[in-house]
Amino acid sequence: MSQDKISKRRLMLVGTGFVGMSFAYSMLHEKGIDELVLVDVNEDKARGEAMDLTDGLVYADTKMKVYAGTYADAEFCNIVVLTAGAAQKPGQSRLELVKINANITKGVCEQLKANKFDGILVVANNPVDIMTYVAWKASGLPKEHVIGSGTVLDTARLRVELSDLLGFAPNNIHAYILGEHGDSSFVSWTNSFIGCKSLLEYLDEHHIDLMQLQNVYIDVRDKAYKIIDLKKATYYGIGLALKRIVSAILNNERCVLPVSSYQNGEYTKYGYFISTPTVVGSDGATQILTLPLNENEQNRFNHSFDTLVATINENLGDIIDLD
Repeated sequence: MSQDKISKRRLMLVGTGFVGMSFAYSMLHEKGIDELVLVDVNEDKARGEAMDLTDGLVYADTKMKVYAGTYADAEFCNIVVLTAGAAQKPGQSRLELVKINANITKGVCEQLKANKFDGILVVANNPVDIMTYVAWKASGLPKEHVIGSGTVLDTARLRVELSDLLGFAPNNIHAYILGEHGDSSFVSWTNSFIGCKSLLEYLDEHHIDLMQLQNVYIDVRDKAYKIIDLKKATYYGIGLALKRIVSAILNNERCVLPVSSYQNGEYTKYGYFISTPTVVGSDGATQILTLPLNENEQNRFNHSFDTLVATINENLGDIIDLD
């Protein structure tokens, strides 16, 4: 590793669309970053975005340098955030984007590999669990150094919905969306807590109908579709979710986030990426926490995982090596 890379903290953002720039804008309030490099197939767009962000630095919490660059800058970056890809359209599922974005992801990661990137890659284009797998295959990076944004945003939505229902602060509600960032996701209600109090016990003690939890889940699962119907795209929420992941890496927080991480049998599945509670720090996704799922929850996890694997096998054999 070069001395220049050790002495400076550099981020690269690949993709300066709505999601990428929502993330980049949020990073103006993250201290301790030296440089943010913007890369896009539309070089003028990247230059314009860098100029626009730079104009606001005098009022920001950081004094980082923002500039448009190329993949050649990747060798000296600690983290690359990949948001380049086709956006989800109204009525379109995330899984329907798979071939288009797999080709984009593969191309980006081959460029990173060719330019000797050896940091941590954060993937945010959809379907994110599959794109994280593609990125790992194409980049040559260790599995711990490839992290998908997973269900970090879904989980934030869940905590807000439960906060509205129960009246507790969202950051005191500890519940996770697991599985695919998409229609086969689920909540492990048996591993959900208010502070250190079991959520299910609390509902029982206060005579709150458990069926309300299903309504909460459906609202969370379908929220992206509703936003897309109303404004054509979602980007602020995922931009802030990406900031949360990147901050955890930069500051070696070793916090638990439901990112898309490589499975090595923690939930009885192997070899692919899916969202599970994962320890995230400066070394990447270093540990998956295994929750004691009940039979129904394990079956839902299996279904979600198998759906992703089937989609990969049916669609990506001509794009990446599936062995």
